[in-house]
Amino acid sequence: MAGGGANAPQPKQEELIPHPVKDQLPAVSFCITSPPPWPEAILLGFQHYLVMLGTTVLIPTFLVPQMGGGKEEKALMTQTLQFVAGLNTLTQTLFGTRLPAVIGGSYTYVPATLSIVLAARYSDIAEPQEKFKRTMRGIQGAMIVASALQIVIGFSGLWRNVTRFMSPLSTVPLVALTGFGLYELGFPLLTKCVEIGLPQLILLVIFSQYLPHVMKGGRNVLDRFSILFTVVIVWIYAHLLTVGGAYKHVPPATQLSCRTDRAGIISAAPWIRVPYPFQWGAPTFHAGESFAMMATSFVALFESTGAFIAVSRYASATPMPHSVLSRGVGWQGVGILLSGIFGTGNGSSVSIENGGLLGLTRVGSRRVIQISAGFMIFFSILGKFGAVFASIPAPIIAALYCLLFAYVGVGGLCFLQFCNMNSFRSMFILAFSMFMGLSIPHYFNEYKAIKGYGPVHTHATWFNDMINIPFSSEPFVAGVLALILDVTMPPKDNTTRKDRGMHWWDKFRSFKTDTRSEEFYSLPLNLNKFFPSV
Repeated sequence: MAGGGANAPQPKQEELIPHPVKDQLPAVSFCITSPPPWPEAILLGFQHYLVMLGTTVLIPTFLVPQMGGGKEEKALMTQTLQFVAGLNTLTQTLFGTRLPAVIGGSYTYVPATLSIVLAARYSDIAEPQEKFKRTMRGIQGAMIVASALQIVIGFSGLWRNVTRFMSPLSTVPLVALTGFGLYELGFPLLTKCVEIGLPQLILLVIFSQYLPHVMKGGRNVLDRFSILFTVVIVWIYAHLLTVGGAYKHVPPATQLSCRTDRAGIISAAPWIRVPYPFQWGAPTFHAGESFAMMATSFVALFESTGAFIAVSRYASATPMPHSVLSRGVGWQGVGILLSGIFGTGNGSSVSIENGGLLGLTRVGSRRVIQISAGFMIFFSILGKFGAVFASIPAPIIAALYCLLFAYVGVGGLCFLQFCNMNSFRSMFILAFSMFMGLSIPHYFNEYKAIKGYGPVHTHATWFNDMINIPFSSEPFVAGVLALILDVTMPPKDNTTRKDRGMHWWDKFRSFKTDTRSEEFYSLPLNLNKFFPSV
């Protein structure tokens, strides 16, 4: 038998040590308070602007034709959405949570908005432009009323008291499905024109994950600006297919998705125009529609809370004090108010795709997002130039979503490190809330797709929306269910508290217990004294 005796040296076994828990995400190049050099910051800001255009264009593209508007109304609505997004992003980064979060249009508001668009009182208006303006005024009125919900909940400190019950365990389903729950806007939308969408997705993965490690000097260039590089390449490729006649004999729907000359907003957009309050006329108010929009705003409140938590992680900030989150919700309510005043046709919430871009670039600088807000305002005023970028085909944007939404979703899974995953209580809460968070909305959405209306179907459309819209949201269902189970399920002892991960977050409950909280979240010019309630 080969080998030595008892005194022969034994091979040293590798110690099995789990990865340590990190309050802040490591390996982030620029955190919330450390801006990159100005040239790089400007390019990164423009990249964030490019990403937020997807939502800004897709929402008007869907709503405007049903409102009676044409290409000109679509261009003006897109400009207004950009302008208000720029204002809301600036106020959020200056006075809200102070996180590098873009506040833009939200798909969550589309069902409630569509109910107003299809209301019977607008069906008899024959003149399309008049119908568009009247419908927009009704949406504005509902938005203005709905904004009061988040303003009151946020600035009164009520949301602070709710989020005190949240633990890392209940945070996981909320944040995870905030990103993963938008899967329908990823590959399914990409396949509307797979010949440009799939190359965009493949190139984005190669540029961001492979080339930086292969090419000398590629790190911090190819990965950080991978979206700029790949969008330009695929956009040129799509234009060559268009001018080469590749789509001359295809159905109109395919032409709309694939061709680069079908957006119709470049010719319709004005050269210079500053959006102004009540540009469509005086808002009109309808009690039922206002209640439905308030329910939608409450759903968006949960989704934005998940997005804020993901953004704080990718900005390498510490977990937010509850007062900061409540303050951010209040300013988001102000953003919805501005959306109603200016007439964007859509409510405001945290942009999920821009939150994912923080993870892709590893740059969580507040200054970059503020520069991006400047681009939003600038290009919304110079309509023709902004319309050029807004005409990027939707499948290219969908390819970006495949990666960016996934980053937000996995940002929620990061909080599992604070929890005891050997606990059956923890496993049940996570498994049940995430499964039901996917299953219940799928039932509601499939029911509506087949029958044309939701499971709750009465003569009061506004009441139907108040029930159907919340249960059609994956993060809302998962987040509420996880929070209720986490708070109410026995046993309730110190061991359970540690299993939930609450002891890791104790020092971040207020500014006073950790100096980093004041560094990341304090308002400028000592404005904290003006928000004593939150």
